[in-house]
Amino acid sequence: MTAEPPVLVTGLPRSGTSWVGRMLTASGRLVYVNEPLNPQRPPGRSPGVLDASVTHRFQYICPGNETPWLAAFSRTVALRYNWLAEIRRNHGPGDLARMAKYGTAFTAGRLLARRALLDDPFALLSAEWFAGRLGCRVVVVVRDPVSFAGSWRRLGWRVDVRELLGQPLLLRDHPYVAELGALAGNRDVVTGAAMVWKVARRVTDTVARRAAGIKVVRYEDLCAAPLDGFRDLFDWCGLPWTGRAARRITAACTSSCSGSRPSFAWTGLSRTAYRPMDSRRALTVVSLPHEDAARVRALVQEREAAVGEPHADRLPVAGVRCPLDSPSPPAFGK
Repeated sequence: MTAEPPVLVTGLPRSGTSWVGRMLTASGRLVYVNEPLNPQRPPGRSPGVLDASVTHRFQYICPGNETPWLAAFSRTVALRYNWLAEIRRNHGPGDLARMAKYGTAFTAGRLLARRALLDDPFALLSAEWFAGRLGCRVVVVVRDPVSFAGSWRRLGWRVDVRELLGQPLLLRDHPYVAELGALAGNRDVVTGAAMVWKVARRVTDTVARRAAGIKVVRYEDLCAAPLDGFRDLFDWCGLPWTGRAARRITAACTSSCSGSRPSFAWTGLSRTAYRPMDSRRALTVVSLPHEDAARVRALVQEREAAVGEPHADRLPVAGVRCPLDSPSPPAFGK
């Protein structure tokens, strides 16, 4: 493992984790690793990056099942690429290009004493393990629930609750996850997204209170004041805040996406969704009709009140859509 702690950026899919991760790499001290726990190939199922078998979306890792994960992730955060394992499983032209990219990045990062940055929404439920067992500095990005639900509706995503309910250790440690069983057979995207947000926020609040090394940040706060927000994150992650980093973040957060260039696309060898954007402008577009937004607020209100969140009508924006929300292949399920 590297001398300085690795970084994990996580949060529910469509919460801006790719954006946050890319902004942290502006430090020049991190090697970006995209979604090693994603069960889809790509970006997941790459044993060169993570030599372990992912069986569930939102794989839950804890001391009770950590044996294969500890060995695999210790190698990943140490930036030790498993060339042989990758060649054995994936050897098409695109696979070889991806292998060259990650293998080179890992080797160069290790030689230059850089740290791993894992950008992985599917690590959200395991944040406590990453912080406690691997010593990661964990950044959990939480997006406004109306904005989040609007994004999922736009993309047509639905939660497959079997992915969560089929993990006994998760239900043992966080029994309230069983509430999602009520969604079985429910085709309403907005209700499903709101309930997933509510349960995920409860897990986040629980582990953040009892585990050092976990920091919860609001996506909308970063959008509204990106330089201030990312300067604080750099400091918390132990990254140098330089003029170069500030210039790169300013350029990436004031980009005007116009013309035919999409603001969201699953492209590149890592299939990351990040694109430069005007972050403040992202806070001006309503994501859901008023009736649906009110329904989301009602579903999550109990959770917000319990953790001391601002009341719905006092949040900075009642329902915003960021330019991250153009159609894409589903990362969670239909």
